[in-house]
Amino acid sequence: MEKVEVVVAHSQRATLRVGDVFLKVDADPAHAEVEVRAMAMVPVPTPPILWREPPVLAIAAVSGKALGVLGEPSPASPAAWAAAGAAIRRMHDAPLPPWPGVRLEDVAAELDRECAWLLDSAVLPAEVVRRNREIAEGALRPWKPSFIHGDLQITHIFVEGDELTGIIDWSEAAPGDAMFDLATLTLGHEECLDDLLAGYGDDADRDVIRAWWSLRSLKASRWLIEHGFDPDAPGCEFDVLRARMRDS
Repeated sequence: MEKVEVVVAHSQRATLRVGDVFLKVDADPAHAEVEVRAMAMVPVPTPPILWREPPVLAIAAVSGKALGVLGEPSPASPAAWAAAGAAIRRMHDAPLPPWPGVRLEDVAAELDRECAWLLDSAVLPAEVVRRNREIAEGALRPWKPSFIHGDLQITHIFVEGDELTGIIDWSEAAPGDAMFDLATLTLGHEECLDDLLAGYGDDADRDVIRAWWSLRSLKASRWLIEHGFDPDAPGCEFDVLRARMRDS
């Protein structure tokens, strides 16, 4: 019998691996609906859907290995990062999905709430929160919507050698800011940004990407803490925020 591996589990959703099959269990069926529709539309490699029986979605494993993990140096080659950049560019240039994305005013309001919580809880020095809040302002500007993945963490892109084999976890796909995807992928792996953009194209806005590094780290920290993750682990969100202080 195949072993059951818990890939991720928290109060909102869980992903289990059994052999070459991933079973995604989500309390909100809308997430699976978005994932299925997005994978059918996007012009990049995605895992095959095996079956769907709400609240479970079964998908096949993607060959290869993830570009890396947060908190550790990426083992992938510069060419693999460039291949990821080229695939992301194809996605961003694709026709928009027909469902709405996150509104700018909602992002700004959530950022205010999370910064207030960080200051009240004192899990970070106040000057780190305040300086990163200033940097995050650079992301709070009108953007031309692109087809974005919406949760393009480094563990969601798979490569074999220098070739991209698949992108997984599409439940947050929507129209949105292309720079958000690029920032999410390079969060904690800033040294890989040049290689990524070599494949993506030289019209990416590096200042906005840096602003999203701050914004995403500020916005995610409370959720991570409350769901048993550690944003203060080496190379993770708190280190990203501290690094912005050194850049100042």
